[in-house]
Amino acid sequence: MTSSMILADGIRKRFGSNEVLKGVSLTLAKGEVVAVIGPSGSGKSTFLRCLNHLETIDAGRIVIEGDTLADNDAGGHARYVADAEVRRICARMGMVFQHFNLFPHLTVLQNVIEAPITVKGMKREAILPKAEELLRKVGLFDKRDAHPSRLSGGQKQRVAIARALAMEPDIMLFDEPTSALDPELTGEVLRTMRQLAEERMTMLVVTHEMGFAREVASRVVFMDGGELIESRPAAAFFASPEHPRTRAFLDSML
Repeated sequence: MTSSMILADGIRKRFGSNEVLKGVSLTLAKGEVVAVIGPSGSGKSTFLRCLNHLETIDAGRIVIEGDTLADNDAGGHARYVADAEVRRICARMGMVFQHFNLFPHLTVLQNVIEAPITVKGMKREAILPKAEELLRKVGLFDKRDAHPSRLSGGQKQRVAIARALAMEPDIMLFDEPTSALDPELTGEVLRTMRQLAEERMTMLVVTHEMGFAREVASRVVFMDGGELIESRPAAAFFASPEHPRTRAFLDSML
């Protein structure tokens, strides 16, 4: 039995009168790579942000590695655990954003070691070897003393991945990590993500990259209009999508 890393059940989220998530449920098993695809405005990024508490949910249940982050009260409204527990649970998830959010005044190496030092209280000399190893992993060890302004978009995103990995998360969340990149820079980021998948990192990836979803994801999820429409193994998803909305979306992407 594979252990559940993420369990999201009946997630609802509204911004004012706009209900962005309409009861979305998803489970993510250990070592699984799930690609979330769908048209813009379908709620994909909001769903991802709800999982690690960057957005709060209105209703539903979120359980991370067996620990409840939020659950419905008697009135059907989501209630979160205490703040310290929220931080402890969310620390198990690393997040890579569409825009890299690197600290411009810090070098590449300083960007990678900043969170382990400030959040985890690690000593610089303790995190340094790990940070340098991560920069080798993403192919940027030679840029460790450069500032972000000296890097390409693809290099910045690979630093962002190394920075997230420095916190030693059990789960990696990617929110359209290549959508801000020129096409020729997308490949280097996807190669890094493919390598993580080969190492059995548990990953939930919101993406427009159909090739990545087809080749790397173990499962593909299609969202539209705030609902999870279809969830199938990647090969079956692309070969014979079941839902008409899924088929229409895939036809529009070809």
